[in-house]
Amino acid sequence: MMQRVFISGKVQRTGFRDWVVRRATDLGVVGWVRNLKDGRVEMLVAGEEDAMTALIEACHEGPPHARVDHVETRADSERLPKGFTKRFTA
Repeated sequence: MMQRVFISGKVQRTGFRDWVVRRATDLGVVGWVRNLKDGRVEMLVAGEEDAMTALIEACHEGPPHARVDHVETRADSERLPKGFTKRFTA
């Protein structure tokens, strides 16, 4: 199972992507995270359902300096890299 996640609020310039990479690595999920030009953070995540759910739930709060207003998820089928990486802004 794979999910594409969009996180909006004050989520850029808060360490959100680095925080996601650490959480994802700890949970053993794979995928990537990047900033979007519209101010949101986008994430693609795959792995055990419980681990993905835990990561997505954690994104509702985010790191200390972030303010999360909305988290949107949808199923996806993009090919994933090994591990969890931070990508350039799209």
